[in-house]
Amino acid sequence: MEKYVIHGGNRLFGEVEISGAKNAAVAIIPAALLVNGVCRIENIPQISDADTLLSILSSLNAKVRMINPSTLEIDCTNATCEGAPYSKMRRIRASYYFIGSMLGRFGHVKTTMPGGCNFGVRPIDQHVKGMNALGAEIDVNGGFIYGKALDGHLHGAKIYLDKISVGATMNIIIAAATAEGRTIIENAAREPHIVDLANFLNSMGADIRGAGTDTVKVYGTPVLHGGSYSIIPDQIEAGTYMVAAAAAGGEVLIRNIIPRHLECISAKLREMGVTVEEYEDSVLVKSEGRLRRTNIKTQPYPGFPTDMQPQITAALSLAAGTSVVTEGVWDNRYKYVNELRKMGAQIQVDGKTAIVEGVEKLSGAPVASCDLRAGAAMVIAGLCAQGETIVEDIHYIERGYENFLGKLTRLGADIRLITEPDEPETSGDARVG
Repeated sequence: MEKYVIHGGNRLFGEVEISGAKNAAVAIIPAALLVNGVCRIENIPQISDADTLLSILSSLNAKVRMINPSTLEIDCTNATCEGAPYSKMRRIRASYYFIGSMLGRFGHVKTTMPGGCNFGVRPIDQHVKGMNALGAEIDVNGGFIYGKALDGHLHGAKIYLDKISVGATMNIIIAAATAEGRTIIENAAREPHIVDLANFLNSMGADIRGAGTDTVKVYGTPVLHGGSYSIIPDQIEAGTYMVAAAAAGGEVLIRNIIPRHLECISAKLREMGVTVEEYEDSVLVKSEGRLRRTNIKTQPYPGFPTDMQPQITAALSLAAGTSVVTEGVWDNRYKYVNELRKMGAQIQVDGKTAIVEGVEKLSGAPVASCDLRAGAAMVIAGLCAQGETIVEDIHYIERGYENFLGKLTRLGADIRLITEPDEPETSGDARVG
């Protein structure tokens, strides 16, 4: 069992390089299944979710070759639809992108219901609606997803999403890329990683227009060819280090970013009294003294991202005054609040709203990562707390942050990894001798 041990109180200084976007990579890797030829993909983040998806591709007879730690080549020319390890497919949320890529490539699919972080009901009904509109029959039964194109291949269609869904928008784009005819997706999500997925597919010969707006048009291309592509920087990783610097204090230059993707985060930090200076591909965060209160409401892009809600709440727990955090995307993303309370945070949750009464200090305590972003929030709280904080279940954090410990250490954080043996299971007749 691996844990982080943090001794708080150190301000953060220096530079941090942002890795490739997790939320783009986990869609682009399954989308490579559509390509006949070699895809060279650069700026792949070194995270466990990417490793799992690459392992799934390999099991489908795709050839995956690492060029260096952040660059790889994928050749799906001889890939098949059989052999996916369901134990891995059910481990992460992004496995549902294989629904779109398998239907687009083979005309049929069998996979598991997706897993990943548990912070509320996350149905796939909009995904199913999209696949049905494209001419596929989908059956969800016993934890498995079965699907087939009724006449062997998908057909373009006009699809209106009942609610804005990043995953459904991306999955439909993947499926429609090689479908016959034109697909129009209305009420589409507009996140940067949706644009990145479309740009990746276009670089392989697809014809996708309007990504980043609420209407996406996909003109089906029967065969996609190989090519090269570099994944955009991770908006959420960058935002996490921005909030860490704001909460712990100090001066941190965050490099390899796209500043406009961070505008909503920068604006809120400025409201909290933090200096944020934007440059061409970097942002400088300076923080001195106590943070000021502010209100947050998470919304689809370009609003404040739900994936930054736990981190900003951890910072607001130390801000002067009362802040209100409203979750506008998921039903239940406040499970981590109980962990912050162990450290002395004063937070009350009512449905989708959290009332945060800022305290002057947090105290170190043993806490757990409830999910990926909640884990990052626990680390931020530990960096600010007096005494020792132990963060458990850090496998959630490793799903989405490349070398989190190493990057924080280089900024001056007192954080280290410890490994403890798992507690052995005891049987009913165990004896103490």
